[in-house]
Amino acid sequence: MHNYLSFSNGFNAYLSEYTTQLSNLSPKELYEPESYILNLSGKRVRPILALVACDLFEKDFKLALNAATAVELFHNFSLIHDDILDAAPLRRSQPTVHMKWNTNIAILSGDVMLVKAFKQLERYPAEQFKQLCTIFSKTSIEVCEGQQNDMNFESRVDVSVDEYIEMITKKTAVLLGCSLQMGAICASAGETDQNHLYEFGKHIGIAFQLLDDYLDAFAPDADKFGKQVGGDIIANKKTYLLLKTMQLANSAQKTELERLLLESDATLKVNGMLNLFNHLNVKSMCLEEADKHTKTAISELEKLTVNTVKKKDLEIFALNLLQRSI
Repeated sequence: MHNYLSFSNGFNAYLSEYTTQLSNLSPKELYEPESYILNLSGKRVRPILALVACDLFEKDFKLALNAATAVELFHNFSLIHDDILDAAPLRRSQPTVHMKWNTNIAILSGDVMLVKAFKQLERYPAEQFKQLCTIFSKTSIEVCEGQQNDMNFESRVDVSVDEYIEMITKKTAVLLGCSLQMGAICASAGETDQNHLYEFGKHIGIAFQLLDDYLDAFAPDADKFGKQVGGDIIANKKTYLLLKTMQLANSAQKTELERLLLESDATLKVNGMLNLFNHLNVKSMCLEEADKHTKTAISELEKLTVNTVKKKDLEIFALNLLQRSI
């Protein structure tokens, strides 16, 4: 696991060089927001996964630095635009780009980051460039589809659990899978191994989001979780817990659920919803669903024909991502 620190340090040094160059570009209103959001503290999980994947196949992780940067640029482009859509004032405890500058600058700066993400891939040989662009383009479209479905769900009362799983798969999970597959492509890995890594990352991503739903309601340590416990409940956000409750509730419970959705007192609302969640056992169901996807992910990882020690390190790294405050 000590090697993962070197991956993180290597990527951060490379990204630092990238952001330093932004200060020389004009117009500054276009590039300063890019530098700003890239320099906000973040775990850099996606680019690190690209480097890890390259190293899995006994290749120098530096071969994947440009692909990793592409992933990080895309991820932060999506954050800028998501914050506009959500009217979010803060990102990582700092003002969002559209609040620090304005909405028009944020949109345009995000746009150029998306283009520059693809330009990072131009540094690879033709065959790798084609493979990288194919998975990156597919993933980019899916992330946008997932975001649109998430917004559509806000006004729908008939969202199914299966639709929700598909939404979080596209909005969150596919980019983890993409990061790993791109790293494997940079290492010239075979298509079968690429696909196993993609599926591993995708299912880890699904499990991560399901556990995020769980922790929003049941996190024992709000500070460690990193955001307000019960925030999704207060916002009437359609999570796995809420959708499963809608599916399983009897007539009386549905009446209570409808009342709670309109409740203006945050404490009463959260406590009432938690009572319903506990009574219908959706808490355990959410954990079981996350566990199912985690096991699927590990089974995909086990199929890889790579160094067993490095494979185990990746498994431990992924499981550590999931074990936040459970």
